[in-house]
Amino acid sequence: MDVSEAVQRRMSVRAFKPDTPSAAIVRAILEGAARAPSGGNLQPWHVHALAGEPLAQLLQAVESAPLQEEPEYAVYPPDLWEPYRTRRFRNAEQLYASIGIPREDKAARLRQMAKNASFFGAPVGIFLSVDRRMGPPQWADLGIYLQTVMLLAVEQGLDTCPQEFWAFRSQPVARFLELPPERMLFAGIALGWRDESAPINQWRTERDPFDTWAEMRGF
Repeated sequence: MDVSEAVQRRMSVRAFKPDTPSAAIVRAILEGAARAPSGGNLQPWHVHALAGEPLAQLLQAVESAPLQEEPEYAVYPPDLWEPYRTRRFRNAEQLYASIGIPREDKAARLRQMAKNASFFGAPVGIFLSVDRRMGPPQWADLGIYLQTVMLLAVEQGLDTCPQEFWAFRSQPVARFLELPPERMLFAGIALGWRDESAPINQWRTERDPFDTWAEMRGF
């Protein structure tokens, strides 16, 4: 498999088989992704990977914790503007339509969203955290690492779902992982083999045409 094939195959999988990949495979993915570039070679990422009983304990701790009043950070800017508002709206509509949830059924939508808190049934849950004193460039570095993890997972025949949802459950996660106060939870990654039969895994997100977001000069 080449890089282009991995990029095309990667998708946000929201239903997984229960089989757990080996520790050796998971470590190879996470360690290999550390070749991702970072400004000044700061390598600002911190990673926790959980499976089996530790993952079950983490999910139980999250479920039993009270809902936190504010997310760790604003996942989206307030009053999202165009074209981003339309893109986000269309994405949600298509996701829920893929599993037969109508727009007016808010309870069903909330139940689907709540599956984030169980990593969508994935057998491995990964958390990425970063020092709070870091700035936007290091957040970008963390995103590059995250993408590299996902592509290396595809190479291993595995699937992922990156989840900024965990910003809304950062407090119980931080307590469970014993993160120091200066460490901020950035995102989670669900990892495992996709359930090919799940309707939600048949849907793929759209991408706007190249000419709407890029221009090339001097070619």
